[in-house]
Amino acid sequence: MRAAVGILSLLLALAAVGLLTKKQLASTPLAVPAASVRAQSQQVQQAVEGLMQPRAMPDTDQ
Repeated sequence: MRAAVGILSLLLALAAVGLLTKKQLASTPLAVPAASVRAQSQQVQQAVEGLMQPRAMPDTDQ
């Protein structure tokens, strides 16, 4: 009896997670694919260049 209740509760939890996942994915808009491989490559290159900008070092002279 205990095993049956455990399995039943596990199935209910799995069903709840499945429904929430389905609802979340349905409300998420799909990304529009890039026009071409070249455009996608340029987007990645710009993102990497933005991340590679040097940061100012704090002044440690005291």
